Amino acid sequence: MDGYAGKIVYADLGGGTVEIRPTPDDLKRQYLGGRGFGARIVADRVDPTIDPLSPASVFVLASGPLTGTGIPLGSRYEVSAKSPLNGTLASANSGGTFGWKIKKAGFDAAVISGRSEKPVYLFLNEGAAELRDASPYWGKDVYETTASLLADIGDPKAKVACIGPAGEKQSLLACIMNDDDRAAGRNGFGAVMGSKNLKAFVATGNLPIGVADQERLNAVKERIREKIQKNGICEALTKYGTSVLVNIVNENGILPTRNFQSGHFAGAEGISGERIAETILKKNAGCYACIVKCSRVCEIDGEVHEGPEYEPVWAFGADIGNDDIKLVTKASWECNRLGLDAIGTPGAIACAMEMREKGFIDEGPQFGEVEGLLDLVRQIGYREGFGAELADGSYRFAERHGHPELSMSVKKQDLPAYDPRGLQGHGLSYATSVRGGDHVYGYMIAPEVLGSPEKLDPYVSEGKAGWVKIFQDLTAAIDASGMCLFTSFALDAQDYADLVTATTGMAMDADALLRTGERIWNLQKVFNIGAGYTRADDTLPERLLTEPLQDLAPKGRVWEPGRLLDEYYALRGWDAEGVPTPEKLKELGLM
Repeated sequence: MDGYAGKIVYADLGGGTVEIRPTPDDLKRQYLGGRGFGARIVADRVDPTIDPLSPASVFVLASGPLTGTGIPLGSRYEVSAKSPLNGTLASANSGGTFGWKIKKAGFDAAVISGRSEKPVYLFLNEGAAELRDASPYWGKDVYETTASLLADIGDPKAKVACIGPAGEKQSLLACIMNDDDRAAGRNGFGAVMGSKNLKAFVATGNLPIGVADQERLNAVKERIREKIQKNGICEALTKYGTSVLVNIVNENGILPTRNFQSGHFAGAEGISGERIAETILKKNAGCYACIVKCSRVCEIDGEVHEGPEYEPVWAFGADIGNDDIKLVTKASWECNRLGLDAIGTPGAIACAMEMREKGFIDEGPQFGEVEGLLDLVRQIGYREGFGAELADGSYRFAERHGHPELSMSVKKQDLPAYDPRGLQGHGLSYATSVRGGDHVYGYMIAPEVLGSPEKLDPYVSEGKAGWVKIFQDLTAAIDASGMCLFTSFALDAQDYADLVTATTGMAMDADALLRTGERIWNLQKVFNIGAGYTRADDTLPERLLTEPLQDLAPKGRVWEPGRLLDEYYALRGWDAEGVPTPEKLKELGLM
């Protein structure tokens, strides 16, 4: 079996010990890697009722078998833990070059437990691992930490994943950053690292990454390369980046505006991918082995960084009533510098703006008045001033001030950049996501807006439960494999199965791949039930159920759950309360 580095490092920060063990074959066969490894290891080691920021929490960083093999867009790694933001067993995905370098350093995963008495970082190098003192880097931001670590190590080929001030302050909006501007965002995993006094991971080395059948893999690689290069959505991502979606989503009347009070933003053109290309774009960039290169490297006033991506463009733009692309970009960069989630942070700001607008609070920012935006983001990162109130997300802020209904979140995690009142299937995907408000755990935008793999009527509920299940299971498998989700615009389940078979030597077809994703999904669901989640949590904010959109094609529409949830549960083999049945768990090998 190839495609794996063959080792997992277990670091007990409380005891200061590091142990290296072989990667178990049954873990590979049942869960592939990435999100699958993380979900299984956390579920095995963590009581669902623990405090996610306690020493008893376990944090897993894992690549996939396709990561770093040279397969186009095979670059991803996953971090998994019990989320401090909402208590789910969740994961966050990131690209760049760090996932590849983990494998070159000789590891499939790192499992972190306990809490160190002083700041440390985990150094991985060609099959060896050690905990090192990170005291000199504590207090530094992401850019400073990365530069300082690389300079001190003296290895320009090393790669860094770290937290910034937000993680150190244990903000529940804190994420983990690699390659300066790449984020494993959502769910507050930066706070988990901060709670453990773990400042960073550093990976280096040049160990080979073998494959089971190179000739077969080369043939599959060429097939998928051609499919990706001929795909219209991938072509648009190359030309305008992810922000190509701004005008498309706005024209469909589903671009959430002013904290989801509307689905249409008059200033959308000013923050679009086209406007970025015309004004601040310096060049395209991509992750390891990427042939799409959707990332934008931009320059403003002599400062150059990657980004912004579509989600922060929307969130620092339409959602707070701002059409200044330079300010949007600077706010996104500030989130990267501080190690803040660039969806949850502006989501909390938008929530505060509406509460100020309605007179529920008498201080804080207002829609469209964004002169102090960058300072407010900085305050959130450092838990200072008014930002300290927002540092744990919109739900806790709104609840504290008596209006939790104004948090546009599912399971306490802020929703991303698509209004589900005009997207019945995507609304179900939001409601049932096992990590809370989310789009990349089941991207129903593909069929309901972009027409991939076929165009579905976004206003129709019939048949959507089946689509959502397939997209969720496929995404879980893709996350486990180490591939970029954007490949799913061009590839199907059999393509991924063929890549896994050629790389690892494990026989797999489309059905087996989807079954792997289903196993991961159910494992996360069972953990969440243990953490206290019930059917009542599989829903959307009240506004999206009762306040119709007022513009363009979806005018007059709300999200209508109807029998969607019942149909979804039945298709999953769960009971009427959304609990996986013993028969389903046995079928998946989970009991």
